[in-house]
Amino acid sequence: MIAYLLRRLMWAIPTLIGVNLLVFTLFFIVNSPDDMARAQLGSKRVTQEAIERWKADRGYDKPLFWNSRAQGLARVSDTIFVQKSARMFLLDFGKSDVGRDINRELSQRMWPSLALALPVFVLGLFAAIVFALVLVFFRATWLDFTGVVLCVVLMSISALFYILAGQYLFARTWNLVPISGFLPGVDAWRFLVLPILIGLVSGLGANVRWYRALFLEEIEKDYVRTARAKGLSEAAVLFRHVLKNGMIPILTGAVVLIPSLFLGSLLSESFFGIPGLGSFTIDAILQQDFAVVRAMVFIGALLYILGLMLTDVSYTLVDPRVRLQ
Repeated sequence: MIAYLLRRLMWAIPTLIGVNLLVFTLFFIVNSPDDMARAQLGSKRVTQEAIERWKADRGYDKPLFWNSRAQGLARVSDTIFVQKSARMFLLDFGKSDVGRDINRELSQRMWPSLALALPVFVLGLFAAIVFALVLVFFRATWLDFTGVVLCVVLMSISALFYILAGQYLFARTWNLVPISGFLPGVDAWRFLVLPILIGLVSGLGANVRWYRALFLEEIEKDYVRTARAKGLSEAAVLFRHVLKNGMIPILTGAVVLIPSLFLGSLLSESFFGIPGLGSFTIDAILQQDFAVVRAMVFIGALLYILGLMLTDVSYTLVDPRVRLQ
């Protein structure tokens, strides 16, 4: 197991370095600090002195890779690459372009994002698997047909419609929950119950259809016929064998959602006024706060790589053949 994880880690480190270099290239070479300054100050009637002052206030006036004016190690360390890019490997994201402490913002905003995304992820995964197994159990019946039609209907409706309809019915018309906002502590559930419900409904159709297709493919394999020949019931075959062998593609699909647990939901947090990382990212894009955007891109890549490693570990739990590789 340790050797298996070390091989995955040796693959993950150069990938993260490549992402960091790509982000640095996009933000500091393709889009120069002068371009960022003009975007913040306005491209019309902005003087070069104002641009240089803006760059100096944010540390963008340094050389990119080599500072010939410095001495010793400062020639390398006192550069934009080390100060703005390499330090992200230490999870030190510095100040945003508007003066906010990014690490402090991340530590405060990740909890509302987790409070929203984690229930949607766990409950949505559980509900989709259970409903898919029920449809497979009653396959080729009216219940299966009705379930598939309902899944297609749910898939065909935009998530934005669910948000607007949910706010109109549950918040404005029936006054069951607040229409937007957030309060920390025990009162947070009042603001989270509606976005969690909408997150479950909006993703249920696609997941159920996908899991149903996976289980239908598994149920035609030889080991299922062998299990039936031994006298096992259809429910035992589904939940004891088909479910276990279908977990690898399910885990692979679930890893895509792991970064969203921390990065938050852009739509839900924006429309419901939840101060999470999703709304933090949207605000940074609207304000053209490039430091925050760089940090969120790097964190997203890091979380995705960690999710892939967790998925590899989970493979060893559901498929013993992986342990031998």
